Amino acid sequence: MSVLESVKEVIVEILDVPAEDIKPESRLIEDLEADSLDIVEMVMQLEDRFGLQIPESAFEELKTVKDVVEYLEKRLEEK
Repeated sequence: MSVLESVKEVIVEILDVPAEDIKPESRLIEDLEADSLDIVEMVMQLEDRFGLQIPESAFEELKTVKDVVEYLEKRLEEK
């Protein structure tokens, strides 16, 4: 499963939005209506799924689905 598909799965589970509504350019807060608690829950699930630690300082930079995917792919390459 691709990183994008995994991220979409987590977003669907937490935000209860249809998978087809989640595009790489979708903004987490403005388009998908995530709040700060949703973001924290999403990050925790992604950390578990990918075996990574994501620092809080990274949260502010992750505005879109694509940002999250690119961040995770970069971190996974470093592993």
